[in-house]
Amino acid sequence: MKLNTRRTIFIGFAFMSILSFWGFYDQVIPFLLEHVFKLNTFWTNAIMSIDNVFALFMLPFFGALSDKTKTSFGKRTPYIFCGTICAVILLVILAFLQERVNFIAFFICLVGLLFVMSTYRSPAVAFMPDVTPKPLRSKANAIINLIGYIGGIYATIMMSILLRSEKNERGESVYSENQDFKTIFFFIAAFMLVAVLIFVLTIKEKKIVALTRDEVAKSEVESTTTSVGKGNTLSKPVLKSLVFILLSVFFWFMAYNAVSTAFSRYCYDIWKVDLGASSGYLTVATIVAIISFVPLGFLSSKLGRKKTILSGVSLLTVCYIVAIFVLKPSALMYVIFGMVGVGWAAINVNSYPMVVEMSSSGDVGKYTGYYYAFSMAAQVVTPLLSAFLIDTLQLGYRVLFPYATVFSVLAFITMLFVKHGDYVPSRR
Repeated sequence: MKLNTRRTIFIGFAFMSILSFWGFYDQVIPFLLEHVFKLNTFWTNAIMSIDNVFALFMLPFFGALSDKTKTSFGKRTPYIFCGTICAVILLVILAFLQERVNFIAFFICLVGLLFVMSTYRSPAVAFMPDVTPKPLRSKANAIINLIGYIGGIYATIMMSILLRSEKNERGESVYSENQDFKTIFFFIAAFMLVAVLIFVLTIKEKKIVALTRDEVAKSEVESTTTSVGKGNTLSKPVLKSLVFILLSVFFWFMAYNAVSTAFSRYCYDIWKVDLGASSGYLTVATIVAIISFVPLGFLSSKLGRKKTILSGVSLLTVCYIVAIFVLKPSALMYVIFGMVGVGWAAINVNSYPMVVEMSSSGDVGKYTGYYYAFSMAAQVVTPLLSAFLIDTLQLGYRVLFPYATVFSVLAFITMLFVKHGDYVPSRR
């Protein structure tokens, strides 16, 4: 079997559109909530968790719903296209509302936007395993992530270009009252629209599914992970592995999401530098992750998915520990975030394929929903828990990296108990 690289790249454009939005959302929206709408850290993090609350229920629901959908355009494409169009419209409206500093209208529109984004993420991600045999899914997922993270790096680069700060009398970086945040909304909306149009014009879902149906079905028969089929239950050993890998997903997202969503404020409050500077570190992590995706996809086919993930979690843990002792912006932080990119890539390339390895072609969307339910559950809990430590217990933003270290260690421990999900071809 050989992976269709060109087709996989174009499938990744749907994911690229999605990640461009989340790269923008995680950095700009919390800053606006705190510094434009004057909310404290707890309420900012509570609002930032709304998308994750939606995701807990909507990603499994729409993943399973798309499994059963039948249209002339396929079962995933309608969700991806319609969802993106609605999201782009709401994002443009949101740009004008933030400019007017109308919090109630801004909040209502933001909730609507997050609801729409939750309707098509599972269908977009489930597309790849629909048309990719099981042994090729880590390689395919590496390419999907590579293309997807181009969207993330686009967002961070545009933020560093379009968002300019000034120095106050104390030499600290601050944004003036005349800062135009509206433009960045438009650039993200345009990118999302172009990416999904390329996806729709190059990927004809029904035709591709028909061409790959026999190959995908054969890979399910050959897989020794599980003999589960649609409507059947997993054996106890496989179910145990599924539970432990989903717990691992929960823990490493508890760690990573706390850092990714709070780092801009960590830089602003602890190091007194602006969004452009914090975006620079995150951009390095994203660039290194992009470079690492494909090599790690091939490495996992040799080393194994589980071992690659454990290596990635170990690397993240070391990075979080070292970051605790960095007291001011330095070149070392670029190295640390570069290594974070490698570790996160090692996890991302392999964790989702391990989960859907336990599914059949009839319920890939459902298992995709499981994966995202646990990752999003972590992203509901971690902003609130970290805010409790930062604000309520008054530990400040310096608690951020010790916090991430604890949950990264827990992810490593639970991952040790996963015994299924590495593709093992049958021997004849």
